[in-house]
Amino acid sequence: MRRTIDADDNASPLGPYSHAGTDGDVLFTAGQIPVTPDGEVLADEPIGPQTDQALANVERILDEAGLGLDQVLKTTVYMTDIDDFDGMNRVYRSYFEGDPPARTALEVTRLADGAAIEIEAVATHGP
Repeated sequence: MRRTIDADDNASPLGPYSHAGTDGDVLFTAGQIPVTPDGEVLADEPIGPQTDQALANVERILDEAGLGLDQVLKTTVYMTDIDDFDGMNRVYRSYFEGDPPARTALEVTRLADGAAIEIEAVATHGP
C-alpha cells in the first residue's frame, strides 16, 4: 500500500510533492537540497555544509519512516560542480560509515534555489 511521508522537522516541500513515498518495503526520498528546517537555503555556503544539511534532511525523513541510514540501499548525488566531489565525499563518508550504500554522483546544470547539491535516497524496511 502506497504511503507518503513528510518529516515534521524538515522544511515543507517546495512544490507539490512529499518528502518520501513508500510501499511498506522500499522508501524513496525526494531530492533534498541544503535547506534548514526553518526554510533557509544554504546556497552561499561551501559544499561541505551544504552536503551536511542535505544529508541531515535525508536522515530526518528516514527517521520519520522508522528507518536509519544503515537501511539505505542507494543514493543519488547531484552537484552543480563535479569539482566539489572531494568536499562532498568527506562529509558523505561521515554519514555512511562501514558499509556505504550504492551511489551515483553527477554534475547537473542547476538545482532549485541556487543549491550546489541535492541528494536522494532509496531505503528498505526489509531484513
